[in-house]
Amino acid sequence: MRKTTIVWNTRIKTFLFIILLSVTLAGCINNEKKHHVRIKTIYGDMVVELYNETPKHRDNFIKLTKRKYYDGLLFHRVINEFMIQGGDPDSRGAEKELKLGNGGPGYDIDAEIVEGLFHKKGVIAAAREGDRSNPQRASSGSQFYIVQGKRFTEEELDSLEDTQFLKETQRIFNENQWGLRDSFTFYQQNMLYEKVEQLRNRLRLQADSIAMKSRITIPEEHRKVYKKIGGTPHLDGKYSVFGEVIEGLNVIDSIASVKTGERDRPIEDVVMNIELID
Repeated sequence: MRKTTIVWNTRIKTFLFIILLSVTLAGCINNEKKHHVRIKTIYGDMVVELYNETPKHRDNFIKLTKRKYYDGLLFHRVINEFMIQGGDPDSRGAEKELKLGNGGPGYDIDAEIVEGLFHKKGVIAAAREGDRSNPQRASSGSQFYIVQGKRFTEEELDSLEDTQFLKETQRIFNENQWGLRDSFTFYQQNMLYEKVEQLRNRLRLQADSIAMKSRITIPEEHRKVYKKIGGTPHLDGKYSVFGEVIEGLNVIDSIASVKTGERDRPIEDVVMNIELID
């Protein structure tokens, strides 16, 4: 009996060792290195941690940083309680009257809109062209914005959900009409009342489908953050968020409060220099 017990205990220990080793190795595999950059300005430095969940944007930002692409560029668009934007290569040494915001490295980046990455204060996200000209929501190759935003109350977040729902419903409806208005007018003018009723039923079904697709809710964990530190929740799910400021949140506030002129450009240039600090 004693020998059998020893053998059995040895097997258990071996089995447990294998499990522990597997868990350890899995942890090592999933524990990706985190990359950080420092954004230097006259108002102080911001340390940004780049997300591994958005590898295309992470790698592109690292590549441009290594090439010193951002050095000497401006935060060319600043809106208090919203965001600070930069990364336009045309802004380097730009004259005051020059219109900025259209420059880039000559390529876009595929959208990486990841569930769970949201627009809390301090996140960095890629700027892009609007949905009408850019339905795939591809990102600018270099331009980015850092969120300042504001703190929200529970009631304001509820109202925002309703407003976003109505906007999204209208957008989807406009994209899916398939000429229904023209058909409706034609049937009425020609007294084809059976066709009119069929079309009404079709519209009801389409409206129900649109409502299901466009229902927007702000997760409870995101609500807590928006109430505590603030952000811009109306941008969630529309832009590629790829990092966050982990040191220097106060610098965002300082830049966001500068005086601005035409097209939200700061009166006094806010120059950036970015370096990889890993």
